[in-house]
Amino acid sequence: MGHLIYAAIGSLDGFIADADGDFGFAMPSAELHAYLNARDRRVSADLYGRRLYEVMRFWETYGVDPASMPDDAAQDPLFEVSKEYGELWRGRDKVVFSTTLDAVDTARTGLVDHFSPAAVRQFVEDQPGDVSIGGPTLAAHALRAGIVDRIEYYAFPVVIGSGAPWLPPGWRQELRLIEEHRFLSGVMHSAYEVLRG
Repeated sequence: MGHLIYAAIGSLDGFIADADGDFGFAMPSAELHAYLNARDRRVSADLYGRRLYEVMRFWETYGVDPASMPDDAAQDPLFEVSKEYGELWRGRDKVVFSTTLDAVDTARTGLVDHFSPAAVRQFVEDQPGDVSIGGPTLAAHALRAGIVDRIEYYAFPVVIGSGAPWLPPGWRQELRLIEEHRFLSGVMHSAYEVLRG
């Protein structure tokens, strides 16, 4: 049995993308990417909303299809850790929650048209490892339903003022800090247990 984990990368003031949907301010360094890879080895499945799935589909071919590789891959320290992440991503089961998609085009991926907290919780219980839930809209359903075990945030040292918040407005919850890590780039990772009862 694993844990349901909501992790996000964003600005110091809590936005995962700016008002135009751009998240280029939060591109991980090789050091951060290696750390993310190590954590992702504990994940056996990913749950996505449609928008995040459409971003993450990139990993289906990255590092495999020569056309997806940068020209200077051999000199880029980020390439090897990025390629490793692609391998991890392709090796996991994925479930996409969407009312607008008719099909998905990546391997090991299922499509569900509604969110059932009980079904998601059972899915997590049946997994051999942790399950990640991604995308603030989907995560908001799980957070409000009280089925998320941990939340994690990678705060980049930038303030953007507005955009897509990583946590749902109005959500209140007591948390317990269980881990933190600082990176050379100034990014801070904080992990919290969601306290129940």
